[in-house]
Amino acid sequence: MGFEQLAELRDRLRAEKEPPKAASAKALKRKSSPQAKARIQDPAVEAIWPLQKHFPLAFPVNPAPKVPLKEGILKDAEQHLELLGLTREQLKLGISTWCCGARYWASMVENAPRLDLSGQSAGIVTGTQATYAKQQASRQRGQDRRQRANLKGGGQAPAAITAVEQATD
Repeated sequence: MGFEQLAELRDRLRAEKEPPKAASAKALKRKSSPQAKARIQDPAVEAIWPLQKHFPLAFPVNPAPKVPLKEGILKDAEQHLELLGLTREQLKLGISTWCCGARYWASMVENAPRLDLSGQSAGIVTGTQATYAKQQASRQRGQDRRQRANLKGGGQAPAAITAVEQATD
């Protein structure tokens, strides 16, 4: 589950948890409009957008597969904070969120080239790193299954909201 889906799930679970302020279906539809989503966007998503705009080879837009990034990419990206319009903390959040998800871990296969901000090769993924990525992907799939089971079982929504918030914050 990517960060976009996690943020959407978190917002949906919050909405289900809170009593509706307006009982009309029209008000609920308005709440989920694209404009409403844009106003309450996840900070990690907002940090990723400038990275995708300025460095499209290193941060491809979905559905393109993610690519392994150069080790130390944060230090390289910090040199472009003004261009990106981000603080160091926002940049760190964006890159860390980008690098911890199923799409990124799927890209981490042994001997795959790691790319710098301009899309040039800057090293390769080692066997140890590839194994770690597989373990992380497996662990996340297990967590996702447990969250879905808790939601289906009923009464567990607050724990799921907390898990989603931690994953997206």
